[in-house]
Amino acid sequence: MKLNKKDILKALESITVPGEGQNMVESGAVTNVVVFGDEVVVDITIKNPSLQAKKRTEVDILKTIHDQVYEKAKIKVNVKVDAPEKPKANVIKGNPIPGIQNIVAVASGKGGVGKSTVTANLAVTLAKMGFKVGILDADIYGPSIPIMFDVEAGRPLAVNVDGKSKMKPIENYGVKVLSIGFFTQPNQAVVWRGPMAAKALNQMIFDAHWGELDFLLIDLPPGTGDIHLSIMQSLPITGSVVVSTPQNVALADAKKGVAMFQQDSISVPVLGIIENMAYFTPEELPNNKYYIFGQEGAKNLAEDLNVPFLGELPLVQSIREAGDVGRPAALQTATPLEKAFEKITQNVVQEVVRRNEDLPPTEAIKITTMAGCSAVKTK
Repeated sequence: MKLNKKDILKALESITVPGEGQNMVESGAVTNVVVFGDEVVVDITIKNPSLQAKKRTEVDILKTIHDQVYEKAKIKVNVKVDAPEKPKANVIKGNPIPGIQNIVAVASGKGGVGKSTVTANLAVTLAKMGFKVGILDADIYGPSIPIMFDVEAGRPLAVNVDGKSKMKPIENYGVKVLSIGFFTQPNQAVVWRGPMAAKALNQMIFDAHWGELDFLLIDLPPGTGDIHLSIMQSLPITGSVVVSTPQNVALADAKKGVAMFQQDSISVPVLGIIENMAYFTPEELPNNKYYIFGQEGAKNLAEDLNVPFLGELPLVQSIREAGDVGRPAALQTATPLEKAFEKITQNVVQEVVRRNEDLPPTEAIKITTMAGCSAVKTK
């Protein structure tokens, strides 16, 4: 069959370049199309340098031409990458905190998706793996980390470090914790404007004696607002993790959360998305899965946004119960929950390692120990 160049271009107009809004033809990504009999050569230039984006571009072109033009066409796709000289996502901003190797922000576009629960369980799993871990509870208006670590009554002590008075974080389960909840009464509402909240956070960050940490996890408030900007402009964030449930309402906000980190003015690498409450399995029917909030919504969003999918967590009553009594569910042994949190945590560490390897050695914040993380392969 003799193919027509116009038919090929029309078919390519139905495909969007990964990570870009316009179709391949309108955006100018398709630089040349050559047709000879039943053979087609497509030259295309994309901005995304990842192997996943290049492979997806090639597969989409092959499938579209076969489906819309001629199923037996012989197609060759030449994908060229025209990426910025230095990805802005690799820029480390802010003042480093002595002794802290990696700072990971855990965020969600929407409240109620289990962000704090995921943060707490990531922290204790990292500690079980042998890492030195801390949590900064940056959810100024709804601090819940003290409850989840059973340290509600804790009050940080003042310690002298190099002639300066510093706050000593409260520690439990091998995790150091600081939260605004330590400085307010349980029934007291925090009614602060942005500058006051930012000042309190800066004190907990820079006036604290964190010591040596492999990971400092920051539990951000829901949404995309003032607290997020304050944190990301003042700290060298290694990367961010976005938590979402599979339902469309949560995914719409999770998408905004990812977009916030990827803005030019922020440029914090997104390590990936975690799908929480992915499915429900009754205790009496352990082989059944009920997708109450939808199926694989966050996983599909990760693929659409071309960011890693870090894994899924089930909707299990014991996770909620464990958080309420102040003993995170990941501390359980030989349970499916422990394995699920271990797998996700290993994926987070692996993405941190990969992200750090992409930076120049003089700027990279490196992990100094890989104890207990079998998913990580070091060179």
